[in-house]
Amino acid sequence: MELIWEICLQAVEIFTLVVGFLGVVLSLLLLFAPRFFRSLSEKLNRCVDVDTTIKDIADKEIRTEGLFYGHNIITGTGFIIGYAIILVFLYYRLDVKSVASLSSGYNNHPAASEVIIGAMALFGKIAGIIGIIIGSILLFSPDQLRIIESRMNTWFSTQPMADKLDRSYEDVDTLVFQRPVIFGIIGLIPSVVLTYLAIRNLLA
Repeated sequence: MELIWEICLQAVEIFTLVVGFLGVVLSLLLLFAPRFFRSLSEKLNRCVDVDTTIKDIADKEIRTEGLFYGHNIITGTGFIIGYAIILVFLYYRLDVKSVASLSSGYNNHPAASEVIIGAMALFGKIAGIIGIIIGSILLFSPDQLRIIESRMNTWFSTQPMADKLDRSYEDVDTLVFQRPVIFGIIGLIPSVVLTYLAIRNLLA
């Protein structure tokens, strides 16, 4: 567990270093070579048809009734067994304090870690209880579950989101290029801080 935690932290630190370094480079270009930065921005600008992309992915209707209701004994039993194992682990095997202590060497707020892990465990317990209830209904009364599902089914339109993503916000570019020094400094300071913190954590 400690090894996995360390690998995740190093991955985050490397990602932070890359983002910080790119921020420093772009901020310096904006400060000292705004024309080159603008030409680079124009070359990298791309127009993506998110309307078609989102519709093809999100607006599809995926029907799973045949799997769940056609094999309700198998799926209901699987739900009950799977969530029962999760509940047994969360109630009898999980030690929140021990898990929180694993990150004590990487953060200065072990109490906050304990609260977060405890909240996640509570959420898992609630989800486990709900999963067992759903599995029991699916196993013994699948028609009742179908009625509940039909009442809760809602259609969510992704068109408003696609319309917002398809808008071009040229005023932002105009504002940035009109005041390159201000926005260059605003971008440079946090980028330098991120780069410094990432390098210090990697070398520590």
